[in-house]
Amino acid sequence: MTAQPLLDVRDLEVEFRSQGRPVKAVRGASLTVYPGQTVAIVGESGSGKSTTAAAILGLLQGTGKVTGGQILFGGQDLAKASRRDFEKVRGSGIGLVPQDPNTNLNPLWRVGFQIKETLVANGAAKRGETRSRAVELLREAGMRDPEKRVNQYPHEFSGGMRQRALIAIGLACRPRLLIADEPTSALDVTVQRQILDHLESLTAELGTAVLLITHDLGLAAERASHLVVMYKGRIVESGPALQILQDPHHEYTKRLVRAAPSLAARRDDGEALAGGQARTPTVTGTVAAELAEEASSRHAEEASAGQDEVIVAQHLVKDFPIRGAVPLAGGSTFRAVNDISFALRRGTTTAVVGESGSGKSTVARMVLGLLEPTSGTVHFDGRDVTSLRGADGKEFRRRVQPVFQNPYGSLDPMYSIYRAIAEPLDIHGIGDKASRVARVKELLDLVALPQSVMQRFPNELSGGQRQRVAIARALALRPEVVVCDEAVSALDVLVQAQILTLLQQLQRELGLTYLFITHDLAVVKQIAHDVIVMSKGEVVDAGPTDRVYDNPASDYTRALIDAIPGGSIELAG
Repeated sequence: MTAQPLLDVRDLEVEFRSQGRPVKAVRGASLTVYPGQTVAIVGESGSGKSTTAAAILGLLQGTGKVTGGQILFGGQDLAKASRRDFEKVRGSGIGLVPQDPNTNLNPLWRVGFQIKETLVANGAAKRGETRSRAVELLREAGMRDPEKRVNQYPHEFSGGMRQRALIAIGLACRPRLLIADEPTSALDVTVQRQILDHLESLTAELGTAVLLITHDLGLAAERASHLVVMYKGRIVESGPALQILQDPHHEYTKRLVRAAPSLAARRDDGEALAGGQARTPTVTGTVAAELAEEASSRHAEEASAGQDEVIVAQHLVKDFPIRGAVPLAGGSTFRAVNDISFALRRGTTTAVVGESGSGKSTVARMVLGLLEPTSGTVHFDGRDVTSLRGADGKEFRRRVQPVFQNPYGSLDPMYSIYRAIAEPLDIHGIGDKASRVARVKELLDLVALPQSVMQRFPNELSGGQRQRVAIARALALRPEVVVCDEAVSALDVLVQAQILTLLQQLQRELGLTYLFITHDLAVVKQIAHDVIVMSKGEVVDAGPTDRVYDNPASDYTRALIDAIPGGSIELAG
């Protein structure tokens, strides 16, 4: 490492204007990146980490502008650079791998064309050589069969393949610095590890420095030699990665260390989950008391009847037709789930784990009665879910409720928070208007949200707040079973920890049973009593959580555990 930094950010100030007033997004931030070094900026949404990266690239959106400090790159102050200066720096000087490949790849252009445009715009290849260079770059990024893939569109790629395409674009012009902004946050842990391993070896081979932006402290510590922790626009801690993890000084950094699933996965440890900052819900009020009383009465009846299993799935199979396939020609269906059997014990959490395409969400939809099995059965309280019609079907919907993955998509943007939570009560004809208002207020108390949010709309809430609203809506009908389909995967680590703590507290107080669908075994370790591991539609491992972690029954389970970011890092104390 040379004494001269490649990137030297000094006292950076960035502000936006909101309703005519200036809002500081970055306050006095300073950091350095040396040639060949990997530095990670860690923080939750709104901490200023992505804004800092955008300022370095000259890509601040809307009213954003640099109002103070310096951004020295190779001796040039980018804080004062013109648009033409930035055009010269981007690509060959500083490359970018953005967060979301779905919005950063043009769906109307072939992937190869998008790589070629980057090469031509930066003068990195002549037009006659761009196709062969695009194929070579895709191959470098770890893409299989690049000669074929170069002619395909983004929708024909998996999430991991699209991320590899963005890596190919980011490194196309051999930049000296690569900014990777949450490059794998939407990917399964095994795919994430493959992508990051390849990116690490590729940048090391090219001598490229990396500025990694992430909210995952475990991932940052595993991949970077130096950590920069941001909170509310300020850098609150900076230093060698392992040193910060083992001896964090700032309270916010301590919360991040405690909350990171990969660093502190301990089930029923509420303080560790919430980083000491979650508002622990207290079950009070009419609705809470009724729910708790019902749960206690129900469990007493079930215990006397010897009923421990609320949902029993037997030999589930689900086939989907392949669009365009010729009937009776063979291969006309795809088997998403193949002979799955399991049972949910009352008052416990069973996690179904696997990569995208493993069949876990298909299982969840069959349990919810949203998909009918090709064969096999799902029994709820001894009755086949597919046979429930009319009043029986409506009662099943009341007693089994879902919480879906995306809080941005599961709430109607045209509905106020009050209407979103009260809608199930209205559909089931429960109470009058006054009692529904009271019920919604108490449900908001239950999920630790202020009653004032009732009149607000989803776009006015954060992701964590929206997911709390989704949980409140799921509890409105006093269900016995809640199916959480990737319910925390889209959330920052601290918010994720708070939601997990909330779910555990509600389970203890109300006797809820959870079916928890996830791809993250670190989260499973925190919340689940039992685990089912799926791969390619089949169960490859199942049992109590501790047994699955300590003595995995399949190589696939071991691979999932090994792929947890930062899982092998030893923490002091």
